[in-house]
Amino acid sequence: MTATIITVDGPSGVGKGTLCQALTKHLGFHLLDSGAIYRILGLAAAQHNVDFTDETALAALANQIKISFIAHETGVTTLLNQQDVSDIIRTQQVADYASKIAVFPAVRAALLQKQRDFATAPGLVADGRDMGTVVFPEAEIKFFLDATAEERAKRRLKQLQEKGINGNFAQILSEIQERDYRDRNRAVAPLVPADDAILLDSSSLSINEVFSLALQHIRQRLPHLG
Repeated sequence: MTATIITVDGPSGVGKGTLCQALTKHLGFHLLDSGAIYRILGLAAAQHNVDFTDETALAALANQIKISFIAHETGVTTLLNQQDVSDIIRTQQVADYASKIAVFPAVRAALLQKQRDFATAPGLVADGRDMGTVVFPEAEIKFFLDATAEERAKRRLKQLQEKGINGNFAQILSEIQERDYRDRNRAVAPLVPADDAILLDSSSLSINEVFSLALQHIRQRLPHLG
């Protein structure tokens, strides 16, 4: 049985993770959080005191670590060498680590096969930035989920406030814009929609509305999955 692949690309803060988990649960597919893979390697590099500018050492470390995702009712547990790192990889510091190491071709090459190995029957929902363009160009359905930087900054600020953390909207917006520029203009695998991607804008939509819209497209192209 071959694996059906659905990719969801886009910048941070647009709701990719929530959409992918909803699709995974609805379809009974496996889940790949490619952003977590880069965060995991960034964390591993910090733990092993690997220089973030040493492309060769980072690529070697990428080949050594074991990454796995365990999906359950309340979310996804992310494991690094059997250690639960679900919470720590979501910190801003580790996110910065991931952005730094993602620019190296040797690192991306080392992690590429790890990501492709997640595509097993019955199917995979792959969450990332270059899933449809680089990792799974053969995917049956490719989504590119986007939202304005201002809306994503509002969402991030709300998340912080709900955790009792004070945030500065202007600073958050500036950080998002800077990261967008870096991700969209990097030489290797820049953040761009695949030529055959379905564009979804979540700026004024709830996650339920985004999920329903995505499911409509899936039903149209792959009726047996509806």
